[in-house]
This record gives sequence, structure tokens and C-alpha cells, in this order.
Amino acid sequence: MRRPSPIPQQAPPVEPAESARPATTVAGRIPVSGESVGGAGRGVQGERTGFAVPIRLDERIPAGTAHERAIDGGGGSDGPLTARDLWQAAKARRKVLRAEIRRFTQRSRRRRIGWLVGVLAALVVVGGSVAAAYSPLFAVQTITVQGTSALRAADVQKALEGEIGTPLALVDSNAVKAALVRFPLIETYQLEAHPPHDLVVRIVERTPVGVVHSEGGFTVVDAAGVALSTTPQRPAGYALIDIKGGTNAAAFAAAGTVLRTLPAELRKQVDGVTAATPDDVALQLTGGAKVVWGSADQSALKTLTLQRLIAAKPDQSLYDVSSPGVGVVG
Repeated sequence: MRRPSPIPQQAPPVEPAESARPATTVAGRIPVSGESVGGAGRGVQGERTGFAVPIRLDERIPAGTAHERAIDGGGGSDGPLTARDLWQAAKARRKVLRAEIRRFTQRSRRRRIGWLVGVLAALVVVGGSVAAAYSPLFAVQTITVQGTSALRAADVQKALEGEIGTPLALVDSNAVKAALVRFPLIETYQLEAHPPHDLVVRIVERTPVGVVHSEGGFTVVDAAGVALSTTPQRPAGYALIDIKGGTNAAAFAAAGTVLRTLPAELRKQVDGVTAATPDDVALQLTGGAKVVWGSADQSALKTLTLQRLIAAKPDQSLYDVSSPGVGVVG
């Protein structure tokens, strides 16, 4: 009897070489039908590292390599991620973050740039204007004097010759004051710069109201008692002011206010002024008539009353306007 032959056994599977190992696919990541991963133009998103790994469909990824470990989040069994892999992942993450920050802050950066450009433009305009104002381009070449009558404008211009060639913005007001203080007739003045080269001086002259007699002669004064000129003989057309206490007394201030209130035509008719106190000012007219004025209060109304009384009764020797509502003649 023949012995049965042994049952043939299947040969054990041959372990493929390292280069022939099947490509490892990422579950849920690489489609089977050849679709692009994650949509067109996108790579596989790493779960742990947070960066995209582009994969071509015709490229096979060997199992257990660093690429597979990067995709799987470092969970491979062939070894940990290297320092280079971690550095590349961090670099890619920083690049993405910078791009997102630039995108979200684009509007604020544009607004900031606009403000910066506006401020720089304003600074350029202001700086250019200031530089031009202080440059010789706007230097004084002509001096115009206005408002003079008793003074000669040429004399004032000559006194201010030192400002010729000075930039309008650098005209020294103290030097101008020192030059004009030599003219007693100037009560106030005002400087005006008219670019590019004209300096205008507006002058208000003092109003002479009478003369004060002293040992030096007859001095013409204004309402404040400022001496304007002195002559040995009494000048015509000015009233002789005789005030107890001189030009520094309160009575002189009251008399000066009364004389300055009078219109020029009526002031020329006043021959003398007397006062012992601020409340008993009296005028002496050239025709011999006396005017009882009283205090300097309501001088404008008293002037109007006096003009009406003189016009109505010109031959009277006494006019009392101390109470302006009730004029008295005698």
C-alpha cells in the first residue's frame, strides 16, 4: 500500500525589500480616485504641527519617513521628529501668521500712513513759510509813515532808517520805540508789515490844548500835560492854562479833559483856563465872556449846550453850563 504524499503547503510570503514597501497612505487625507487633497492648490494639513505639506499624486511616500511622521503629527514608530523638521514647521507657521496679520491690519496701516503724510505736508508748509518770512526775501526796503500832520513824515522815516534791510518778522519793536520817543508829538503808533518789503508806521499825534507859562517860556502841552514844544513868546491860538498845582494836579487833568472835548473851532476861542479843584473849571473866551464849566463830567453835553447858547445869545458875558440840562446866561 502506497504511503500518501504530504499535502503541499503554501510558501511563506516573501518580505519585500525596503525600497519596495508599499506607500503609506494617510487615512482620511489622500483620496483614492486621484482628487486633489483638500481642494485645488492645497496640501495635507498636519494635525500637530499646523503646517501644510504639498503632495503630488504621482509621488509615493515611503512609510515611516519623516514626511509621514510630519503628516501624522509625529506618531510614527520609526523615530521622533528631528530638530530640522520642527524648525521648518515653526518657520512655516510664523510665515502664515505674519501674512494674516498684514491682511487684517492693512486698513489701519493705510490710515496711519495717511495721517503721517498729512502731518509731514503741514510741517513742510509751515517750515517753508517761517523760513521765507525770516529770510532776506522779505526784508524791509521802504518805510511808510501815516497819520502825521504837525510832524514831518520824512523825519520819522529818517529816524527808522536802521530797520532797512531787516526781515519784516525780525523788526525790533524796542528799537522802533527808542527811535520814536524822540518825537514828543507822537502819542501812539502802530507797526504794520506789508510783505514783501513795506513797513507801515501809523502815528496818532498828541493834541495840543494850551500853553503853560514858566520861567523857561511858554510850553505847549497836551491834555495829559506832556510838553510838546517851548518858545520864549506865547504862541497864538492856544489858551493859557493857569492851574494851581501845575500839570501834575488833578485840576489840570480835569481842565485838559475839558479842552480836548471842545471842537477845534471852539477851542481857538478860549483864551484862558483856570481851576483850583477838579470841580471848578472855568474858561475865558477871547471876546471877554466867561464860561462856568464845573467838573469834567458830561463834557460832551456841556459843549453842545455852550454852542447853542453862544449861537442864540452871542453878546453875553457869562455862560453857565455846569448843569448841562439848564444853561444860564448873564
